[in-house]
Amino acid sequence: MLLETKQTIAAIATPPGMGAIAVIRVSGERAVDITSTIFRPLKKGKKLSEQNPYTVHYGSIMDGDREVDQVLVSLFRAPHSYTGEDVVEISCHGSVVIQQQLLELLVRHGAKLAKPGEFTLRAFMNGKIDLSQAEAIADLIASTSEMARRVALNQMRGGISTKLAELRNELLRFTALVELELDFSEEDVEFANRNELEQLVNSIIAEIDKLTTSFSQGNAIKAGIPVTIAGRPNVGKSTLLNRLLNEEKAIVSEIAGTTRDAIEDTIHLGGINFRFIDTAGLRQATDTIESIGIERAFAKIEKARIVLYVTDAQSNSDEIVSEVESFSKKIAPSQSLIVLVNKEDKSTQEHVDKIISTLRAKGYSALAISAKAGHNVEQLQQQLIAIGKNDMPENEDVIVTNIRHYNALQSARANLEQVLNGLHANLSGDLLTIDISQAIENLGEITGEISNDEVLGYIFSKFCIGK
Repeated sequence: MLLETKQTIAAIATPPGMGAIAVIRVSGERAVDITSTIFRPLKKGKKLSEQNPYTVHYGSIMDGDREVDQVLVSLFRAPHSYTGEDVVEISCHGSVVIQQQLLELLVRHGAKLAKPGEFTLRAFMNGKIDLSQAEAIADLIASTSEMARRVALNQMRGGISTKLAELRNELLRFTALVELELDFSEEDVEFANRNELEQLVNSIIAEIDKLTTSFSQGNAIKAGIPVTIAGRPNVGKSTLLNRLLNEEKAIVSEIAGTTRDAIEDTIHLGGINFRFIDTAGLRQATDTIESIGIERAFAKIEKARIVLYVTDAQSNSDEIVSEVESFSKKIAPSQSLIVLVNKEDKSTQEHVDKIISTLRAKGYSALAISAKAGHNVEQLQQQLIAIGKNDMPENEDVIVTNIRHYNALQSARANLEQVLNGLHANLSGDLLTIDISQAIENLGEITGEISNDEVLGYIFSKFCIGK
């Protein structure tokens, strides 16, 4: 892919299928000339290649003497375009036949079909964006919640790039000073103060720790905040999942132990994605399959940000409190536990109130619901949204959402730990610069300042064609 960036490429940039309009994008040195050969403007005059950039022109796409469609052609000139090359965007009617004929005409006259992500790759290769911004574009396209959109947009504007540039520049400055010392080694001059270097390395490690810690937050924004529904068999966990999802996702039965494996789905609440996981009922297993299901239930509980522990309002109040107290010992301080007293419509109000008041007195967040009737489910949703919003970043916060970035940061941190060890061992400057340079390289991999064709090929292959 990297060897072919001089060719002119073309692709349908809008989603596949039929619609009101479609957009065909053309980019490269011959983008304007190729389009000119098949475009006839409504008003005779200048050819498309002679028109001013950043203008839109109305006319017809022609296959010889045959009119294919009436279109609008938008004209962009290098370097002021998305790819940094000459770009033409043709807005045609959304017929699949028209789209294919138009694309075939462009190819026939010298363009080649674009590969996935090739337009954005060219933007990267031409210095319009860095690699982390390119990945943020893919995240923005794939965003399914307001929070995911906001984080991706911040990164696309260079949020993480700016932060990493600051860290790299400080390390580069010190590397230059250490290397300057080596040039004057015979004069025994110290340009790079070792105490200052140690303070700098510690502050950069602290910044890296802040970024890597945000990865779990970023992962929740992209994939959805994990919410595990747990409880004993037949308390209404599957009914609750179906109610939250507003569809019959899980099998509901009076037979205890119906759910043997985790059932997952994602819903959108208050601009945030929540990934709900219904698990097998927690009890002494009666067979091997149920035992495996219960083991998986506890694994899902361990990974959840929010745990909804469902109890049956028809049970004895003391038993419910004891059950919740026992279960809460399995919940980490970082997890939010909400106790749901389900089937409240099948019990007396006095009994339900006693359970709720006792649980709240012991410090638990408790809510009486009827998953079947939908009573107080909306109130539960509001509690989930409140927890989710509390977890979400501020507008200007830099959040790591990409595993590649996370791994590179971890590697850079390990390099900087080696620098600290070297300082404490009083190693010479030339040995210190080895680890400092490696840290600079690892940080540079995130933005693409240090990259290889294999990594680039993998990243851009994940993009949709036309972007």
